[in-house]
Amino acid sequence: MEVISSTYHLPLVLLSIIIAIIDSFVALNLGIRINKARGFARYIWLFGGAFAMGMGIWSMHFIAMLAFHLSIPVTYNLTWVIISIIPAIISSGLALYIVNRSSLGTTSVILGSLFIATGIVSMHYIGMEAMEMGASIEYNPFLWVLSVIVAFFASLVALYLLFYVSQNPKTPRIWWRKTGSALIMGIAISSMHYIGMSAVKFKPYHQHNLSGPTFNSTLLAYSIGIGMLIILGFVFISMVVDQRFESQSIESERKFRSVIESANDAIILADSKGSIISWNKGAQIIFEYEDKEVLGKKLQIIIPEQFREAHQLGMNRYLSTNKPQVIGKTVELQGLRKDGNEFPIELSVATWKEEGNIYFSSIIRDITERKHAEEKINQMVYRDHLTGLPNRHLLNDRLTQALDQANENKHIIIGIMFIDLDRFKFVNDTLGHAVGDHLLIEVAKRIQACVGKMDTVCRQGGDEFIVLLPNTTAEDVTKSAQKIVDLFSHTIVLNEHEMFVTPSIGIALYPSDGRDIETLIKNADTAMYRVKEQGKNSFQFYTPDMNEIVSKKMQLEIGLRKALKRDEFIIHYQPQVDVNSGDLIGVEALIRWQHPEWGTISPADFIPLAEETGLIIPIGEWVLYEACLQNKYWQNKGFLPVRIAVNISSRQFQQSNLVEMVSKTLKTTGLDAKYLELELELTESIIQDSKHAISTMHQLKEMGIHLSIDDFGTGYSSLSYLKTFPIDTLKIDQAFTTNIFTDLKDASLVDTIINMAHNLDLKVIAEGVETLEQLQFLQQRQCNEAQGYFFSRPISAEEMSTVFKEQFLAKIQ
Repeated sequence: MEVISSTYHLPLVLLSIIIAIIDSFVALNLGIRINKARGFARYIWLFGGAFAMGMGIWSMHFIAMLAFHLSIPVTYNLTWVIISIIPAIISSGLALYIVNRSSLGTTSVILGSLFIATGIVSMHYIGMEAMEMGASIEYNPFLWVLSVIVAFFASLVALYLLFYVSQNPKTPRIWWRKTGSALIMGIAISSMHYIGMSAVKFKPYHQHNLSGPTFNSTLLAYSIGIGMLIILGFVFISMVVDQRFESQSIESERKFRSVIESANDAIILADSKGSIISWNKGAQIIFEYEDKEVLGKKLQIIIPEQFREAHQLGMNRYLSTNKPQVIGKTVELQGLRKDGNEFPIELSVATWKEEGNIYFSSIIRDITERKHAEEKINQMVYRDHLTGLPNRHLLNDRLTQALDQANENKHIIIGIMFIDLDRFKFVNDTLGHAVGDHLLIEVAKRIQACVGKMDTVCRQGGDEFIVLLPNTTAEDVTKSAQKIVDLFSHTIVLNEHEMFVTPSIGIALYPSDGRDIETLIKNADTAMYRVKEQGKNSFQFYTPDMNEIVSKKMQLEIGLRKALKRDEFIIHYQPQVDVNSGDLIGVEALIRWQHPEWGTISPADFIPLAEETGLIIPIGEWVLYEACLQNKYWQNKGFLPVRIAVNISSRQFQQSNLVEMVSKTLKTTGLDAKYLELELELTESIIQDSKHAISTMHQLKEMGIHLSIDDFGTGYSSLSYLKTFPIDTLKIDQAFTTNIFTDLKDASLVDTIINMAHNLDLKVIAEGVETLEQLQFLQQRQCNEAQGYFFSRPISAEEMSTVFKEQFLAKIQ
């Protein structure tokens, strides 16, 4: 029998081993790339890697077979050659798939190694079947089994090495580890092939003719080897290029991550299921969760319970319709911290698609401080800083809303109460602004206690308040107003100070008293002033005739402000005579207003208005100057020197420069102070600040000026002040003088005042003497002086000059 001999072409053997090692090295890098890849790219690398690795294993096997030379001609069946490639690719793909799972269990490793070994063994022995020659093939059972065992362990080692490298790509000296692993894998795969070849025995056939063409096996082997090296080189270059891109991507991601981590805002990424996949430091600070506590959890963990359902519905709606409602916008919501506290947030949401999946990015800002600032600004803009009540801006907003509702419903009535505190200025002036502020706070509380929750109490300014009563009735407004008046009948005690203030309330109703904000408030204000004029501490509804009174008053005020500049004021003088002798001993200066259109206006009409507006101060200074100047003129004419009496209002008396003003007037006019008498009316403000009043009076007395108390017996006259005030004369009010014969009480009061004044060494002058009987009564009671129409009405300076001349002539005669 013919013996078939075999030999190996050593260069091709080495080439096959080198290809196995290079293929293993490429496979290790493929494992890393596949592990890092995501989505569709992962599958491309998996299938491409399986093909390249499988072809590498197959080419190593086929080159090794071509390196095996027999003493008989050999050719290969192309069909079986191609079929042998398939198990190599499948086993390679299976290996790459297994090693890129998150974990590698023992069972999966063993089963995987069995399948991979089966594929490699199948590739090898199918390839053997592709040999066509004049001999049959027999296998040594022991070596065959050994080749299978080697294939299994080679697969097992390859899986572990591939898994280790793919999961630890950044291990120090990884290149050396990959190189060592590639040598082990390449030698293991080559060992399986050459052990398998050792198990083969060839028995020749007799009369066998080769059906296929013969070829140069060495040239074919080198061609396959070079082609495979090119393929593997291309794969390796692709991996290097991809790694470069990955490095750039990682660098960009690192920079982006650095920006995200340095942001004070919470930046949270979530998938389409609402699971958190990224959580920056800003989110940790804002929500107080560490990233390990929330990654993989649902976004509901940071959403208050009452908003979770709406949030989920919104996500589902967007995922199903792809129509954004909140996406791309900035909205203000509530967030939930780890400790369960809710807080205001500003949320911006965006989405993007990646490999067919939708992801959400949320930028969340804690706006607690901003909300506090806005609330503070809102408090400053819409709230009264002292009482915390709505101010006029907020009142206008709410009144506008109420008017809009009333315009839609014609049956709605809106009530406006304009409240002004009586005597508040007195509290402020006497106890100080701090006490006044506390009083306003207490007043605000009392008014709020008298109205409903839907009503608005507003501080208009100073001691003025406005109450808005929407959707009300005239009866309900009346009840509320009466309740306020009744509540203020009780005193207010603050810091041991007991105070008593009362409200004057004017009421206007929509639509009868106005259909806009300005008209309603103006008419309520008008009604309030009518309450003031009628005695205060009450309320009154607006009536149209009030506007006529207010209009006249306004015109009078305008005219009064212009009167000084236009020289419309004149002074009349009323003689004051000695009751016993009938001699002219003084005159009283009385102002009159001659308006070019309205004629003569009574002091009773314009003096109270001048007091109210403060115009009494410049008017009073003018009267004092003109009176002093006129008296000096009479003296220069040679007439008998007399005192001239000038009324000083309480507002003038409270001026800090009163003494200086009087002194300057006397100096300018040249009048001696002893010929000036200042008549003071004791008012509440003077009495309450008696220390200042006494000091001022003493300064005036030291100048030589005479002081008298006007309208004694009325107002705030008090016997105790006759002792403390440095006065010279008491002036009996004309109301007592007029009624001394019709009212016994008035006669007794006049008698009492005269006796008391004489006992205190004070002179007495009676006003309003109009009859001889009244004069005789005063003479009998030893009253010192008198004035009135019985002697003379108030006359002009020219007429008074005539009186002086007549008296002068009478004295000469």
